[in-house]
Amino acid sequence: MTTISLYDPLTRRFNKFFHQVFLSPASMDTSNEGLDRLQLKLDVSEDAENYSVRADLPGVKKEDIRIDIDGNQITISAEVKKVKEEKGDGNLIYSERYEGKVFRSFTLDSSVDESKAEAKYADGVLKLCLPKKNSEQSRKRLSIQ
Repeated sequence: MTTISLYDPLTRRFNKFFHQVFLSPASMDTSNEGLDRLQLKLDVSEDAENYSVRADLPGVKKEDIRIDIDGNQITISAEVKKVKEEKGDGNLIYSERYEGKVFRSFTLDSSVDESKAEAKYADGVLKLCLPKKNSEQSRKRLSIQ
């Protein structure tokens, strides 16, 4: 038996808008409308002593990447700058390049030892090694008065 459903283009547009605005994992600050959003895609893994983070940042210079660590909260931000190109004899017909800022924040289960954290960036991939703080250091027991 076939089920008949009503096609509602307004619902489809709302769902697309909702996912782009509220569920998007990264945001892009740009003055040009109609450009695709740069999404900061992450892989986060852990072992007994470290968190490992791999983030794809194609087209970003190392100097334009910022990493902030606040306890167990990690924020990665980057800025993609427009490169000035010399015009030749031809005209630009279509371009999908983007410019703007992108950021991503996430929370880990354990606090990170900022003094031992390492970051490496090569070929558009940022790799972080974030050592976990000793659990005895991060715990504090309060006495009840």
